Amino acid sequence: MSTDSASADDGPDSRPDAGPVTVPARGFEPDLRSMTRINLRPIASPMPLGFFTVAIASVMTGCMQLGLFEDEARAAVALCVLPAFALQFLVGILAFGARDVIAATLMAVFAGSWLAYALVMFSGAADGLRVLGVFNLALLCFGALMTAVTRPKRALWLVLAVSLPRWAATGVAGLTGAEWLTRASGALGLLVALVAMYAAFALMLEDMRSEEVLPIGRSGPAHAAVEGDLTVQLRNLERQAGVRRTL
Repeated sequence: MSTDSASADDGPDSRPDAGPVTVPARGFEPDLRSMTRINLRPIASPMPLGFFTVAIASVMTGCMQLGLFEDEARAAVALCVLPAFALQFLVGILAFGARDVIAATLMAVFAGSWLAYALVMFSGAADGLRVLGVFNLALLCFGALMTAVTRPKRALWLVLAVSLPRWAATGVAGLTGAEWLTRASGALGLLVALVAMYAAFALMLEDMRSEEVLPIGRSGPAHAAVEGDLTVQLRNLERQAGVRRTL
């Protein structure tokens, strides 16, 4: 009985020749860099479309402020400006996909501004001009901050530089009702259109010929991104949004 009892209690690890049971410790993950692949999808630059849209919408709103259209034409102007929202929103999405947060942010905010203008002007909302005045002053603050980071991207910087006084004039004119400020804002709108049209045409030529044809004035990282080799393009790629784990 004792022998049977002992054999029943003995397990497979209780044999004399069996060593102690050990649980393997959890180790660190192996270095995965050698087996990591990051796929990039080249796209055509959306910036010419964005700048051309700014130019066309600025012409329409500028002509309205200069008095070239009657007050009854506000709804028609709003409908002409409304497509600018869709086009610049598309440009913003493509710019985010191209990993250009500055261009994407600027174009997305421009898209929102056209949508707000179109809705207010088309609906004829009460006190709409004063509301748009405050809205333009908020855009002025946004633009002032953006100019601090867009200087290497001289095309963006120039469009912002001429947009700032227009936003200021439009904002103050909306709050005070000063007619001369409205006319000044319209003239500045045409200036914005000229600068944006030049930037769009220059960027389109550059993209078609793969070289700078008309001077744009890139500097610093923006110049290196266009003139540098593939090593420059992929520098710090593992730390960019969409690759790193968190934004």
